[in-house]
Amino acid sequence: MIDKFVPSIESALSGIGDGATIMIGGFGAVGQPHLLVDALGERGLRDLVIIANNAGGDFGGLPRLIDRGAIAKVICSYPRASTRTAFDDLYAAGRIKLELVPQGTLAERIRAAGAGVPAFFTPTGAGTLLAEGKETRIVGGRACVLEYALGADVALIEAWEADRWGNLTYRATGRNFNPIMASAATMTIALAHRRCALGSLTPEAIVTPGLFVNRIYVPGEPA
Repeated sequence: MIDKFVPSIESALSGIGDGATIMIGGFGAVGQPHLLVDALGERGLRDLVIIANNAGGDFGGLPRLIDRGAIAKVICSYPRASTRTAFDDLYAAGRIKLELVPQGTLAERIRAAGAGVPAFFTPTGAGTLLAEGKETRIVGGRACVLEYALGADVALIEAWEADRWGNLTYRATGRNFNPIMASAATMTIALAHRRCALGSLTPEAIVTPGLFVNRIYVPGEPA
């Protein structure tokens, strides 16, 4: 019997080791699986590569991961925050690497990895510092930059509802980066707010099919 629910947050994160490339869903604080990120910070990991829309926010567990020196590199579209964070100091000291990617390009690189598309051309970034060292080509009369698909070892995502096969729904803007990250990682771990019986989810409401999901943790349930 297929049952992807796990009894604890520890079992959800089991097997993640040093040097892993980890995607974290969310747009700002919305849709970010904070409990999973917080628990990841307690594992004492090192040399992680984090892929997220935001890296320097002053919310959730990601800043603490950065502050503890667990992260070697961040790939994101917006690393800053309204207040100075640990990321600013570590980056200024050369102790953490940053790959800055325009937001739409970041989303498309992740989506491409999930769709099996190895690379694509985009006009975004052409003629700027972000295009330095990258192949460029004129496509339809416009200068375009070659960008490569972006996958990960693990995706930590937040969903609204889940059944035991791993089918997921999302609520409003919590959808954001979560579905594309679910399809772009070798292992996808979802934090879901509601456990649903198999067959109770409306098929048209399922955004991420269980094919892309490995583990589901529902907070507040007895272990």
